[in-house]
Amino acid sequence: MAISETEMNFEREYLNSVTNELRNKISEIGSTLYQQEEKVNEFKKYLWDSKAGMDKVEVSSSILENDLEVELLTLRGQYLKKLMKCENNPYFGRVDFNGDKIYIGITYLDKNNEHLIYDWRSPISNLFYDAKVGDASYLAPSGIIRGTVTKRRQYKIENKKLIRVFDSDTNVVDEALQEVLDKESSDKMKNIVNTIQAEQNAIIRDVVHKNLIVQGIAGSGKTSVALHRIAFLLYKIENLKSKDILILSPNDVFSEYISNVLPELGEENTKNTTWSDFANAFIKEYKTVESFTSFVRKYYEKTHDELSKIKLSDEFKDTVDEYVNNLINNAHFKEDMVFKYKDYSKNELNKLLKERYKTIPLFERIEKISENVANYNDNGKYKKKYIKSLLQNFSINKDYKEIYKGLFESESFINKYGKFDTSFINKKEINYDDSLIFIYLKGLLEGFPYNGILKQVIIDEAQDYTKLQYFILKKIFNRASFTILGDINQTINPYYKYETLNELESIFNSDKVMLELTKTYRSSKEIIEYTNKILGLNFVSAIRNKNNIPVIQKESENIKNDLLEDIFTLKKKYKSIAIITKNDNESKEIYEMLKNDINIDIISTNSNNFNRDLVVVPSYVSKGLEFDSVIIYNDIDNKYTKEDKYLYYVACTRAQHNLIIYNGEE
Repeated sequence: MAISETEMNFEREYLNSVTNELRNKISEIGSTLYQQEEKVNEFKKYLWDSKAGMDKVEVSSSILENDLEVELLTLRGQYLKKLMKCENNPYFGRVDFNGDKIYIGITYLDKNNEHLIYDWRSPISNLFYDAKVGDASYLAPSGIIRGTVTKRRQYKIENKKLIRVFDSDTNVVDEALQEVLDKESSDKMKNIVNTIQAEQNAIIRDVVHKNLIVQGIAGSGKTSVALHRIAFLLYKIENLKSKDILILSPNDVFSEYISNVLPELGEENTKNTTWSDFANAFIKEYKTVESFTSFVRKYYEKTHDELSKIKLSDEFKDTVDEYVNNLINNAHFKEDMVFKYKDYSKNELNKLLKERYKTIPLFERIEKISENVANYNDNGKYKKKYIKSLLQNFSINKDYKEIYKGLFESESFINKYGKFDTSFINKKEINYDDSLIFIYLKGLLEGFPYNGILKQVIIDEAQDYTKLQYFILKKIFNRASFTILGDINQTINPYYKYETLNELESIFNSDKVMLELTKTYRSSKEIIEYTNKILGLNFVSAIRNKNNIPVIQKESENIKNDLLEDIFTLKKKYKSIAIITKNDNESKEIYEMLKNDINIDIISTNSNNFNRDLVVVPSYVSKGLEFDSVIIYNDIDNKYTKEDKYLYYVACTRAQHNLIIYNGEE
């Protein structure tokens, strides 16, 4: 809704006053920071020069005082960075509530105790995202504040200039959102702070539930919601720092793609890792852990191991449990042991093993027994020496590769599944599927490596993690809160499929709540209608109301010429174009075919960054990415099979504005 010229003049004047105050505040804080830094450095020098003549109380008191100064310096520095981030675009929204004009940006700005801008995460800012014109309320620290919303306004500001102003009396979906959705995609994911929708906002601001499980359809903004939730939690929860948060991403390309969002919101990036890197920290017996995309690639290139289906099944956990229980039940010390001052018979040792320490993991029992021996012989010293000697007398060799090999050679395994070649166990790299079982088996035998530091764990593409992975993560980060986001319709794990993410209830129990994101903001109506047919969906609706470009399906007699013709045509209109193939081999074929005729990049299984202008990428690496235009090389009736429909769905839903599908050769 357009506004009057009088209102427009008011908004220009207000913007000028805010930008002037921002400039003053940036200068003021910058000067203060310089003085504080000088003070801290001078104090460090003073303490170093004077501590010899100071008692311990004086030293401790001085250090504490200095630490407080450093903390204050850090906080002011962070605030300065946020102010500088919004200098050219100080706010994006306004809501009039009980006669007050509430301007909303990525951080707050005050002048003489007057709020010029409210942080988008503040309680009152919630009115902008959730309330309509009329009766409204928000939850403040003092309780529920009730009143009336009389106006909701949105702004487009560029380089301190007011470009557009428009009012909405319902919610933030119309002009501002459509304008954002119609934009070309970029190399990095952007923040959505000015267009957060009510269903997204509910997830971002939820601090009631310890664990959130979110089912969100393709293009619903799951990842954006997760990152904005991190920014909100950093604002809301006292003493929560970026270092206290972990994001688990599907691959390195995706990690690079999302790396810009938190800095755009004025927050430091959190630790972002993949399962492979995470597992590698706990598996010292192998040099590397195979990536998930590499694991998936083997399946779709028909080089996979049939054993993987067994290892990733929920039932296999019971087989591992049975194997470990047998190991524990049959574990024993083989001989009497002679030490410096006190000897131990094998019966004494086995009694300690089976009775006194029976409630703790097996190899942790060895450590406890070594403490017992050390206390009697060396006043508690040389524990490691005694552990070594006890293990030499133990019935189980603490070689986890051998223990793991024994699992597949055990009678119970062979009776259930048959015999398999176990040479894969002795490789330098552990397979992705084996990494899950290996960590679980180690955890049962020596205890799971507890991490009490992390407070928040964010898991994206949750549908590709098995229940065993969630069990392991819950064990290791048992004090952390989890935000788990996925879409069962985008499953690319060929061996594992949830009917619903509610199946995770057995792990998170009453500590979890299930939420849904049911609207897609990425693709056009025409693309959504086509992708719905792939999986037989009828509940996915497109929010974008402009495109009217049909999904084009075409036959090709000369694929190279046709691809080049399509690419040159698309490049006149779109910034980012992806040719999505089924697997790495097809991507390499297309890349080699086109590289001498046009500037094109390839994203492979092992890539960690990319140029989005024109790329060729296998379907299982494209997960989470988006492009203005997508060309599908060989459709579901050809290279893709009916079993690959989820993979094909993922590939097609990467497209924002345009989708071209080639019907390739059988």
